[in-house]
Amino acid sequence: MPGELRNARILILTSNTGVEHDELVVPRDRLRERGAQVIHAAEHDTPVQTYRHDLEPDEQIQPDTTIDAVDPGEIDLLIVPGGTVNADRLRANEDARRLVRAATGAYKPVAAVCHGPWLLVDAEVLPGKTLTSYPSLRTDIRNAHGEWVDRPMVRDDTDGWTLITSRKPADLPDFVEAITRELTA
Repeated sequence: MPGELRNARILILTSNTGVEHDELVVPRDRLRERGAQVIHAAEHDTPVQTYRHDLEPDEQIQPDTTIDAVDPGEIDLLIVPGGTVNADRLRANEDARRLVRAATGAYKPVAAVCHGPWLLVDAEVLPGKTLTSYPSLRTDIRNAHGEWVDRPMVRDDTDGWTLITSRKPADLPDFVEAITRELTA
């Protein structure tokens, strides 16, 4: 496993608050252990406040850069963690929506977990896609012309770009493994 993702450039996109701790830290750390270059971009160059279960504050994490400074041409895969507040803030951020549209327009894989697909709803990239998420997003996904299913991990390559989604922190092992397979295929 170590080194298998050498040369993979992964971007994790968050707001500066309300990020579900494990949905940021677990993919970041596991993918780095496998050799990927993982960059964390947030709205501002200030620490990101993470939470557990949306309500319990956890650690603050300094991002590597800001969303508006990211060149989408320099990434191989985009990850959107959940956390209700995080996802709600990202979906209202034009730079975040632009990055998603640029990644999907360049046929780069996007991975989102829990509430993360809210950003994809507002970026208007879900028509025809099958995905999973935290169950409360089901109606939003269907209204965005995506098909919602209840599974630990879903991979869909409709329209030439791959979407990898999971429902919650307990699904992170499947989520990280799917990302790894995508980048080593």
